[in-house]
Amino acid sequence: MKSEGGAGVRLDKWLWAARFFKTRSLAAEAVASGRVRVNGLVAKPARELRPGDEIGLRETGCERVVHVLALATVRGPAPVAQGLYAETPDSLAARQRAAEARRLGVEPALALEQGRPTKRDRRDLVQWQRWSASLDQDR
Repeated sequence: MKSEGGAGVRLDKWLWAARFFKTRSLAAEAVASGRVRVNGLVAKPARELRPGDEIGLRETGCERVVHVLALATVRGPAPVAQGLYAETPDSLAARQRAAEARRLGVEPALALEQGRPTKRDRRDLVQWQRWSASLDQDR
């Protein structure tokens, strides 16, 4: 599961093996788009990772910062994957705050006063639009 200590592992392969992304192509796409930083610098998918590197992942709503503890080239079970990195306490606190804000946020569906228009409502709307359009054309 773990690679040899001397050689590094590609960033996209490690992100996939550590289960940050479901596929390696999604990991490579995120790295290429600049959402992943290694030691504070924007990286490319082929960047070699070594233990001790710091990775910053920009996800929806917050930034996640992890330290690489071990290298892996194959995807394994989740408990093994979680042993490949350690998340910083600041990052954990920021993710918890973001989760709490999402939980306490307004439910978008509550903003709807009515549901989908019924067939009758649509007919009334079409008839009204025809009527208002005919008034506009007379002018």
